[in-house]
Amino acid sequence: MRTLRDISLAIMFAAIAATAAATVDTEALAKQNGAEFHWFPIQKTFILVDKTDTLKFAVGLPYATSHGQTVELSRAPAIEGGHIVIDSADAAKFFKATPATEKPASSIAAKSSDAKAASSAAKTAAATKPATPKNETAGTREVRTIVIDPGHGGKDTGAQGKNSNEKDIVLSIGKLLKKELEKEGFNVKMTRDKDVFIELGQRANLANQWDGDLFISLHCNAIDATPERKKQIKGYHVYVLRAPESEEDKAIARRENKVATLYGEKNAKEELSPIEWFKLEARLEKYKQNSYMFTEEMLKAMDGGKIKRQSGGVGGAGFMVLVGALMPAVLFEIGFISNPEDEAYMMTDKGQKDIAERISKAVSSYKDAVHSYRETLGR
Repeated sequence: MRTLRDISLAIMFAAIAATAAATVDTEALAKQNGAEFHWFPIQKTFILVDKTDTLKFAVGLPYATSHGQTVELSRAPAIEGGHIVIDSADAAKFFKATPATEKPASSIAAKSSDAKAASSAAKTAAATKPATPKNETAGTREVRTIVIDPGHGGKDTGAQGKNSNEKDIVLSIGKLLKKELEKEGFNVKMTRDKDVFIELGQRANLANQWDGDLFISLHCNAIDATPERKKQIKGYHVYVLRAPESEEDKAIARRENKVATLYGEKNAKEELSPIEWFKLEARLEKYKQNSYMFTEEMLKAMDGGKIKRQSGGVGGAGFMVLVGALMPAVLFEIGFISNPEDEAYMMTDKGQKDIAERISKAVSSYKDAVHSYRETLGR
């Protein structure tokens, strides 16, 4: 006769077995459905990429993102026995076939026959019907519209140097950059072309309304330190929207974001939470590579100029002005307004023209790089 202890153990083992059976190996799931699987061990995130979507998951978080939208999961992905698994019910939300379901040979053969028939029909249709033009998004199409965002403005002076305000320097350089880009045939928009205050969130909204192909937010850096320290810290830095990798990047983002909280902007915040980063990164995945591509061109164009790179010249953080821009985007800290040498150069007509010409050169090089890539794809 079975004891109560035996029954309890049986129930426990049955539950464990049911749990194991209810999970799906994500790498096998991707392979079976013709998708790519990528694991990022440091962030403990992974993505499944097919022709129509990029699914993003994080171990321990019961959420995924699909087509830029957050989807709640039955349970959080986990690492079991060296494999990354998700609940089978969650797998079924995104894919019809799961590794746990094996189909008989006859079914596979039928599927193969159906696929051949569908392929034949598709070829016939293609031969008789003209191809429909693709509705391409920013980052995949030719680069035509550039959005320049001179930071701060109006009641928001931005960082202050000994003899200047950030808002004035970036506006002057922004106007010169617009002229340079228009000479090269670009369609150029500015979030502000005069000394007015524009909310951070509205800047990205304007860029989206204009259907921009590239968003460049212009700023001047600054530190609060002794005069001797201010003389030492100088240089330019190009930032992309990504989780910050240093306390310095976090601090710079907080300073640039502070304007939103200072002037009571709706939903304003100085930093993004881990879950906000998770949701945001999946939506911006399609623009990230192009943002890095433009950053590389910026480094090439700025090298040899009066203002040198600060550290490696590239960083990433949660700049709110970039969050809503649905296009490749960077925030460019032109130089340190708190540094006497950088400030003096950024104030001169010669310095501003040189900086504008270098940024324009980077934009043109980026456009050529995107065009070359499109040609390899036959577009």
